[in-house]
Amino acid sequence: MSDLTEPPKLNPAQQQVTDDLGAKREERPSFRDDLREHLRHEIEETIGPVLTDIAELPMFVSKHDLSTLHSCEARYVAERNIDFAWTVPMARGSVAHKAIELLVTWRGEPVPLELVDEAMARLVASERGVGVFIHSLTEAERAELAGRANDFVATFLDTFPPLNRRWVPVAESRVRAELCEDQLALQGRVDLSLGRPDGNVAGKVLIDFKTGRPSVAHIEDLRFYALLETLKVGVPPRLLVNYYLEAGEPRREEVTEDLLWSAAKRLVDAVGKLIELDARTPRSPTTSPGPACRWCPAAGTCDDGRRYLARADEADEADGVLPH
Repeated sequence: MSDLTEPPKLNPAQQQVTDDLGAKREERPSFRDDLREHLRHEIEETIGPVLTDIAELPMFVSKHDLSTLHSCEARYVAERNIDFAWTVPMARGSVAHKAIELLVTWRGEPVPLELVDEAMARLVASERGVGVFIHSLTEAERAELAGRANDFVATFLDTFPPLNRRWVPVAESRVRAELCEDQLALQGRVDLSLGRPDGNVAGKVLIDFKTGRPSVAHIEDLRFYALLETLKVGVPPRLLVNYYLEAGEPRREEVTEDLLWSAAKRLVDAVGKLIELDARTPRSPTTSPGPACRWCPAAGTCDDGRRYLARADEADEADGVLPH
């Protein structure tokens, strides 16, 4: 990304992204050689001794696992025990992400709907996951999905600077770390990365595309990815960016060693909970009622969740807000 300030004819929104993400080499942080080893050692020293309590190994941990475990253990257990079902609103993000992935190597002038159509065709051809769901849609449902995804892709093209190949753009970049003699696998997938490290000087920018309103969970997701990147490469990324497609707005955070240690502690805490819930003699999950209760699969049977929702509906009614 050394030439991030050079692309011509940028509109104000694109220029803002350029200014927010760019940095000269002398402005980039450098990190010590042994940071990766220290992070790995501390994580393994804490988690390794208790992994033997798990009935089934290896254990796989994703950003969604971490986020759900820290928000509500009962929701985590409930979601794990049901079959996932796609909907058009959920699939639009996957289609938009695939379209942006294609954009990285797209030749010629990109047209949002062409990217969306090609993304949907490739997902269907994969014959798995969201592709199976798209294949099952009626023509009207497929048109609705394409329209919703097109909105996100068009916004991205309008507000994000054209991707320069010298920035080393990589879409849907998978990152994984194996710890505790391969008994613990940490895995994730970054929507878009730009740049690369130069020796111990950080240069990579990790970008996640988000829909809806900003959330603390979005920040924690990227910190987890920064930890994985550090465990993989040895040099942390320089910058973490949540890019909100509806607003065309980047929210950035610089990576520091303290941030990585915080992410490692959050990981250890979550894995500790997961071990207790998955142990041969598991404990009962705790509940942490909140806004997510509205779409939790256990909402109908969770007393704490039902009480929370009842109070929330009463408060909405008093404020004149229509019920959800």
